[in-house]
Amino acid sequence: MKGKTYLEVGADGVAIITINNPPHNLLSVDVLLSLKDNTEQALLRDDVNAVVITGSKGKFSGGFDVTAFGKKGLSYFPLNLYDEARTTQLELIIGKHGKLGFWSIEFVTDILEAARKPFVAAIDGPALGGGLEIALACHARISTSSAVLDLPELRYGILPGLGGTQRLPRLVGLRKALEMILMSKLVYGDNARGMGLVDGISSADLLTTTAYWLEPLPKAKMMLEHARVKSKKQAPNLKHPLVCIDVIEEGLVHGPRAALWKESKALHELRQSDTCRSLVYFFFARKRTSRVPGITDMRLIPRKVDTFAVVGGGILGSSIATALILSNYSVILKELDEKALLTGIERVKVNLQDHVKQGKLAQVKLDKILSLCKGVLHYEGFREVDMVIEAVMEIFLYSRGSLLSLKFIDHHTAYLLASSSSRAGPGDNSNRKNIPSTMMLVEHGVDLYQIDQAVAAFGMTMGPFRMMDFVGFDVASAMKVQFSKNFGERFNELSKLIFVMQEDIQADETTRKGFYIYDGESKFTPNPDIKMYVNKARSISGLSIDYELMQLSDEEIVEMILFRVVNEACCVLEDKIVVKASDLDVASVTGMGFPEYRGGIIFWADTLGPKYICSKLEKWSKTYGPFKPCAYLAERAFKSVSGELLTCVNA
Repeated sequence: MKGKTYLEVGADGVAIITINNPPHNLLSVDVLLSLKDNTEQALLRDDVNAVVITGSKGKFSGGFDVTAFGKKGLSYFPLNLYDEARTTQLELIIGKHGKLGFWSIEFVTDILEAARKPFVAAIDGPALGGGLEIALACHARISTSSAVLDLPELRYGILPGLGGTQRLPRLVGLRKALEMILMSKLVYGDNARGMGLVDGISSADLLTTTAYWLEPLPKAKMMLEHARVKSKKQAPNLKHPLVCIDVIEEGLVHGPRAALWKESKALHELRQSDTCRSLVYFFFARKRTSRVPGITDMRLIPRKVDTFAVVGGGILGSSIATALILSNYSVILKELDEKALLTGIERVKVNLQDHVKQGKLAQVKLDKILSLCKGVLHYEGFREVDMVIEAVMEIFLYSRGSLLSLKFIDHHTAYLLASSSSRAGPGDNSNRKNIPSTMMLVEHGVDLYQIDQAVAAFGMTMGPFRMMDFVGFDVASAMKVQFSKNFGERFNELSKLIFVMQEDIQADETTRKGFYIYDGESKFTPNPDIKMYVNKARSISGLSIDYELMQLSDEEIVEMILFRVVNEACCVLEDKIVVKASDLDVASVTGMGFPEYRGGIIFWADTLGPKYICSKLEKWSKTYGPFKPCAYLAERAFKSVSGELLTCVNA
């Protein structure tokens, strides 16, 4: 049955319009048309004095159907997974018969918000995206304490398109509105009342009016400019957060109606952007990782996990322990000696304090959360835990996988523990793809700090040399030896830079010295001794300065590094280590810091084309060695003229 709304009028003159489009009451075209019709009917009926809009079965509305966004991105999935007709919904929503502003202005603003009868939104469960925007246009909002309110549109590369950019700042103030919109921050019912987003926590006490207020314009402009600077710093490659800020400012300067037109046009343009396409693709790619052949299709249910043991209290182990206790799990953290254990517990405490500073954790809850983590020097209590996670280089039950081959773990158990679709193979997917060395560029004369800056500017979490400082030289060296042993010439490069530096320093962020020098607040500056180490390594390796490589642009540097990652990802596909190509996209984002807004390593590669990537790798392999494209990539490059892409295979 198509989604719709129902209109019921009580003897007290209160009409109730119920959104009904199970399971999440999404705002399809049918629902919006029905909502518009019932709103107009309620306004015309003499027996209606007030109107309540709510959702069926305890769910107000989950917003627009995400499949309506980034339509092109859906072409990367088998067509039988999604109802193709649903992908045209947003086109109809944002402009009936091509007319922009039909819904946001002609319906939501001129009919719903301008109604002479009071409209109240009764919110239970989720009120997300367009669902919340409908509620914002009502004259008051009443919610349950468990209601969840959110404007998540920026996650998909667009902006709120039913007036949310204008109504939210007027309701809760500019500062809180910017936080909710730009960070897609969830707000629960109790907190929503405190910030003025809802007028009461009740199922009966319906209010008919609500206060609208704004920051003084000069102060507001300062806040908007601060938001722009922060957005450019945190996500310099993203356009849609800045467009959203511009739309909000338009309302402050020229009024909400002018801004609503700007909002509609911006939504139409952003919806067609590569960023929207990539983010929507990644949204579905992440959801599909939970489908594991031989597991989920057999309806096997993972055992409930409540308690953990983490072996190793270093940067990785302490971060894992922090994440677990923040999720209210009990954790045993094991180290080799008292000093290492105290350091590990201190790292967990610092991580929690960072959450307090960022407003993610209340100070009063810090000690209670920390008490969930118990430090031990032996294996007492390990028998009672549900899962053991290894965060050192020894082989253990469930490994971070930098060196471990999952063949040592039972096939189906490995699936369940890894929560991914990877089969047995040396190293985890993210590290195996990320291992191709950047040392060759440095020893041929390319500035390593330029490499890190170029990779970070592309959108990676950090550059390769910062990453090596983070994991430590011992791990990087061991990984190189292990991968060279397993994969031969693909990882058998001559670079000696890590080994030269390892003779002098044991680098990681805790020693405060590596490719960078670190201070007590994790700020870092270039190591002044790097030139000496590079010259020594170049002498040992017998390599010479390549002046052509030294002239590489940032874009070319990124290609030389990441095209090898693409090639290795294709080797993983060729070896059938993963079930779906989209799983590698998820692994690249969650495991190696690849920018989500580029869709993942394989999706990004497809935007450039396998033919282009293959030709570059073939060119470099003639001069620099281990760049030869694998057979899988070469075959796709050959077939690319007919449209065969990397992601299409078992996508």
